[in-house]
Amino acid sequence: MAQTLSVYRYTTRQRTETETFVRDSPTVLSYAALGCWTFWLYAFGPALTLLREEWGFSYSLLGVYELFLAAGAALAAVGFVWAARRLARGVLLWSSALATVVGAGLFTLGDGVPATLLGAVVLGLAGTTMLTVVQAVLSDRHGDRRDRALTEANVGAGASAVFAPLILGVLAASAVGWRATFALPAAVLLVLYLRYRRQPLPAVPQPATATGTGGLPLACWLFAVLTAVSSAIEFCLVYFGPQMLIHAGMSAAAASTALSSNYLGILIGRLLGARLTRRPGRGVALLYASLAVTGPSFVLFWLTDQPVLAVLGLFLCGVGIANLYPLSLALTLGAAGGHEDRANARSQLILGVVAGVSPFMLGSLADRYGLVTAFALEPVLIGVCLLMLWGGLRARRTNA
Repeated sequence: MAQTLSVYRYTTRQRTETETFVRDSPTVLSYAALGCWTFWLYAFGPALTLLREEWGFSYSLLGVYELFLAAGAALAAVGFVWAARRLARGVLLWSSALATVVGAGLFTLGDGVPATLLGAVVLGLAGTTMLTVVQAVLSDRHGDRRDRALTEANVGAGASAVFAPLILGVLAASAVGWRATFALPAAVLLVLYLRYRRQPLPAVPQPATATGTGGLPLACWLFAVLTAVSSAIEFCLVYFGPQMLIHAGMSAAAASTALSSNYLGILIGRLLGARLTRRPGRGVALLYASLAVTGPSFVLFWLTDQPVLAVLGLFLCGVGIANLYPLSLALTLGAAGGHEDRANARSQLILGVVAGVSPFMLGSLADRYGLVTAFALEPVLIGVCLLMLWGGLRARRTNA
């Protein structure tokens, strides 16, 4: 492209450690909207376990649901720049929120596999659009401290993730049924709309000529792959973790509820991450530490046949996984070289592809070789994350 169109303004001013980190209305709205999307996202995996029990479909078809969700996410990443040029940020946020509600309704109320697969696509498309708007607002508001803003936002998301499978499990065991779980974020978004519908969000600037016409730096691409693969690690556990617990002797409802241990670990990990990132410059060390925790924890979950140890492994995996996405995304945007808008969209595109293919591959391997053997994919993904982090940091130093 001869010029880069600025979809939203990313501030680049340097901040000192003592400068106040302000959680203004757009920031609070972004945190809450991300929490709603996360609730749907983390309820989706346990819901598939219950849906599979109802309809009796294969592991491969379970992976197809995640593939369709990820396909919607990839479409959102492709179309976001185009949409953001034409719609005010507030319009894009609220319209994507409404479409996400529609997708959740199709998934939960659809009659048969085709309708629920369509719901998964709409859910992924609209929810990822809402997510990308939220990331834009937070990066714009907080600039070089985006690592703290994104980590704090994901603390709230982690809290929603803890409650999603718990509520789903409780409702699944009641006369109401698990499908009612997906109505709760819609109600919260309605409250948010009534409260913040007149709240101005940062205006989309007029197109401006970029300082350079080249593509994204190599470090940015490597960090974007890191963001995607770290999410794939999490999604494989979310969608197939309950199946492993069933393999260890738990019922489907109990396994779906026990997945909350993973989300509790994510919440605790993000609370620690939010505290640690109050001081700039700790993101890389925290990423290495997170991967160091994730590896052994997954081995515990993977190789034990004791339900208690498996749940403990899931919890510790959550602690390790917690900060991989927000800190990887912060590195991606920080290495974008003035093209943060493009980096944001490209990272979501890669994430949609990798996070969609990985669970589908795991499901296919499980049908062919068994679930325990198929989960050997996870250590491979963890190794790829280490390689991408090391390579991205090396490329960043080379370009400095």
